[in-house]
Amino acid sequence: MRAKRIRNRLENEKGQSLVEFALVVPLLLLLVVGIFEFGRAWMTRNVMTGAAREAARIAAVEAPGGGWNGAVATTRGNQILTAAGIATTVSVADPGSQYGDVTATVSYNFRVLTGLIPGLDNITLISRTTMRREY
Repeated sequence: MRAKRIRNRLENEKGQSLVEFALVVPLLLLLVVGIFEFGRAWMTRNVMTGAAREAARIAAVEAPGGGWNGAVATTRGNQILTAAGIATTVSVADPGSQYGDVTATVSYNFRVLTGLIPGLDNITLISRTTMRREY
């Protein structure tokens, strides 16, 4: 009789899996959303790097007429960012000498879609490329 009561009590675990599921789901969702946000940030950073490289490359090669072509480089970098839907601009620093280094910098405040973690609303992404002028 006593063994039967113990067995019945052990078999009566109908809500156990529901409780375990309720405990695990928030962590699983946080992990999935974190992976999604990291992927978005990585893609944005790659586009920014491409725009900075393109702007630095244009600024580093010989300009038509041999002058400084920072405006052309900035415009091309901004075209790449606009095509990707990133609302920021490229800045290209004038090296000051004929064979100096040209640096293109892109800075962007990446807005995290989910506000799950307090204080993690915006992340500043910076991409900087430096190339030596060739003319």
